Amino acid sequence: MSLPSLRVAVLMGGWSSERPVSLMSGEGVAKALEGKGHTVIRIDMGRDVAIKLAEAKPDVVFNALHGAPGEDGTVQGMMDLMGLTYTHSGLATSVIAIDKELTKQALVPHGVPMPGGRIVTSEEIHERDPLPRPYVLKPVNEGSSVGVAIVTNEGNYGNPIAPDVKGPWQEFKELLAEPYIRGRELTTAVIGERALLVTELKPKSGFYDFDSKYTDGMTEHVCPAEIPDEITQACKDIALRSHQLLGCKGTSRSDFRWDDSQGIEGLFLLEVNTQPGMTPLSLVPEQARACGMDYPELVETIIAEALADAKAKGGGAK
Repeated sequence: MSLPSLRVAVLMGGWSSERPVSLMSGEGVAKALEGKGHTVIRIDMGRDVAIKLAEAKPDVVFNALHGAPGEDGTVQGMMDLMGLTYTHSGLATSVIAIDKELTKQALVPHGVPMPGGRIVTSEEIHERDPLPRPYVLKPVNEGSSVGVAIVTNEGNYGNPIAPDVKGPWQEFKELLAEPYIRGRELTTAVIGERALLVTELKPKSGFYDFDSKYTDGMTEHVCPAEIPDEITQACKDIALRSHQLLGCKGTSRSDFRWDDSQGIEGLFLLEVNTQPGMTPLSLVPEQARACGMDYPELVETIIAEALADAKAKGGGAK
């Protein structure tokens, strides 16, 4: 792929819990674009982000933010109002995909297998278990496994969960409670209209939490995953279908749990990440590389789709 020389604002940082990851993603993207001859304006998002974007006068914005407000539709709405062309998903898709319960409401009626469960208050879980143990508690609208707790009979949270024990119930008023799915952690990237591969993630200890994701050596990535062809194809089909149903743009990453004792019936989609990481340890660049697409080409491919989408809508670079 060869793009004309562009003026690209790389939006990164922000103030979410995923700020450090966003800074790594953004810097990787910026260096790749500079290496391709593009003019790059790095923007560490603050409350004056609209002013900085207006001053930058970019042809396109590469949105390398993770978490709110860069991934939940807030920044997307602002850029829509400013008439800017930007990468990744738009406002409506971002609002839905960052909210795990809204994602279920959008996908399950179309036959996408996702875990059951319900929204519970932190006060409620201090009185009784919302589901039979083992179960998972997670924030409704955080990414990168931020604030996830697995509650088991053998765990040290207490029974019921003690309010003074460290956990997501101390940080969030509401949590999503889901049945714990034993088995294996799988993920599939989608770029444009193509599902790439399936990667199996094998944390050296515990589960695939924030530290396991972003600390070198803590998780083994098996890419492509050594799983039956039926499961590989199912992951790719579900990832692409979810990407399309939600209206994702550029790239997305679908995360799964697979109970390998149950065959295809044990495969469940957990979430769809509309702005997956672009760090050296991130999964989308890894899968793209395994498919023969290097990192700079991946970045330009994401930008090319944003430009094509804007042109199709009658807009274009401002």
